[in-house]
Amino acid sequence: MADNLKEMLEKARAAQKIVEFWPQEKVDEMVAAAAWEVYKQENAEACARMAVEETGMGIYEHKLIKHQKKTLGTLRDLDGVKTVGIIEENKAKGLIKIAKPVGVIGALTPVTNPTSTPPGNGLPILKTRNAVIFAPHPRSKGCTGLAVEYMRKGLEKVGAPADLLQCITEPSVELTQELMKVVDLIVATGGAGMVKAAYSAGTPAYGVGAGNAIMVVDTTADLDDAAHKIFLGKTFDNATSCSSENSVVMQSEVFDTMINNLKKEGGYLCSSQEKEQLRKVMWPDGSHLNKDIVAQSPLKIADLAGLNVPENTTFLMVMGEKIGPEDMFGCEKLSPVLTVWKVNKFDEAIDHVERLTAFCGYGHSCGIHTTSDENMIKLATRVKVSRIMVRQPQSYGNSGNYDNGMPFSMTLGCGTWGGNIVSENIGWKHFLNTTWVSQPIDPVIPNEEKLFGDHWKKFGK
Repeated sequence: MADNLKEMLEKARAAQKIVEFWPQEKVDEMVAAAAWEVYKQENAEACARMAVEETGMGIYEHKLIKHQKKTLGTLRDLDGVKTVGIIEENKAKGLIKIAKPVGVIGALTPVTNPTSTPPGNGLPILKTRNAVIFAPHPRSKGCTGLAVEYMRKGLEKVGAPADLLQCITEPSVELTQELMKVVDLIVATGGAGMVKAAYSAGTPAYGVGAGNAIMVVDTTADLDDAAHKIFLGKTFDNATSCSSENSVVMQSEVFDTMINNLKKEGGYLCSSQEKEQLRKVMWPDGSHLNKDIVAQSPLKIADLAGLNVPENTTFLMVMGEKIGPEDMFGCEKLSPVLTVWKVNKFDEAIDHVERLTAFCGYGHSCGIHTTSDENMIKLATRVKVSRIMVRQPQSYGNSGNYDNGMPFSMTLGCGTWGGNIVSENIGWKHFLNTTWVSQPIDPVIPNEEKLFGDHWKKFGK
């Protein structure tokens, strides 16, 4: 049965009106109820299993971990947050801020993270008293719909309107475009085409930029720890995440040791000929990534490329040569394929990060394995990315992990560098409108001497 978008929108608006003025306690109750139904073991297992079977991407055990961690982490970040009524008061300035919902949000959901994205976006949307209509990728409509259905059951258990959460059952480009025109806000989590369409819809939108996480390993790093964490980040869920490590830039003093360490983790370094075979499979037309290798196992990718690799291979490695379209291995790969680069000085490593992200992944992320605070801050000051992970697996840390302070989110803003309006992880505060109430205060007259004094001393009045 075809989706009736007009009917879905009417239901969403009616449901949102019901909860628009609910007290915080009642809002928090429905958020917890929706979270529990999609988080509990048997339901999470069903979502993860269907995600792998339906999309043919990723690893079941990793899908399950991601699904539950992102749900629980998001709920943790929402715990105790005030999203109803007065959320801030500054008596000195006579200001009161009152939180208000946006209305109905359209959430475009990717095939790579089809069941963790609905709670990742849906729970903050509920917390802010909004309704949402999810538009899944056609290849993951079943598992995304299942996750949404579990959350709907949670709402029903506590007397909240289930139609706060809806999902298009037969997605198409045309239906998604129509959805983006009639909602109040768009959250576009997915590829560049999806984000561009969202920004062109004429509706306010949050989007994401292309991922291409570059890791730096300097001479002060713990090389065993660095290699293990790069392995973890590169291989998790067969690199479905846009945050997966794509390149590792290593100083020459540590390069050989790091390559050996990465080999111990199951990495296989391709020869020049093998790299060329791999390139032909990964970019058949020279510029567009082959969807048939996305989030596939390294053994399957190697087989498609005609490579004879050991059975215990966990990821493939190639030497980076040139930065730009003539060597696409410097770009986002969405597969367990890692590009390694050798540089002499630390400044050269920074230069590689700048150039690689400018080619692909501007604004998204990078990371560094170092014990030097000076190098950490030097990298962070220079490069145009929105998040930098220090001594962490990139794909674990970018979107929130229990051992860092990043907000849990499945939608990573990349700032103006990546064509986005925000350079942070999208969460509850992005789904609120805020009314500022201004009361009169005693005048605060600007002091000319304080503001212009230094200038006057140099140039006179």
